[in-house]
Amino acid sequence: MRRDYFELDVENVSWVDDGGDPKKPQVRIDFHGPNDVLERRLSDPTGGYLEASETDVAFRLQDPLEDPDAAGVVSVTNRITGDFVLELNESADDVLAFIRAAREYGRDAADEGRYRVEVRIDGEEAVVYEKQTFLVYDADGNLLRSHSLIPSGVEL
Repeated sequence: MRRDYFELDVENVSWVDDGGDPKKPQVRIDFHGPNDVLERRLSDPTGGYLEASETDVAFRLQDPLEDPDAAGVVSVTNRITGDFVLELNESADDVLAFIRAAREYGRDAADEGRYRVEVRIDGEEAVVYEKQTFLVYDADGNLLRSHSLIPSGVEL
């Protein structure tokens, strides 16, 4: 599945820098490609969509983090099989700003999710996940703990 089939839009991240009231960060991923491929990847063996607990969200850098134009790949994977559900290119600055907002939101949030992921297929909502973890890896595949969103008490 091609990465250019996806569009990513984020909401509720500017409040961190603006000093506004905390709002749960959201990412909306719109897919414009062959529906059956993504629907199959989003599905469990019974044919229903994967639950939030059955998916992982990560960002893999393609450039050194110090590079002002650093970019990488955002991925959602099936936690059970390890298969990629989707991947898309994104700038490191944008992803790290999103993670920072999710971290700040989680400090005071009473609900379970620190951020929300919505996946839409041709404008129709397919899945919505409330997530707490967002892992960041360098270009060599090493986990960058200080840049990742890892809830306290979680051991990796």
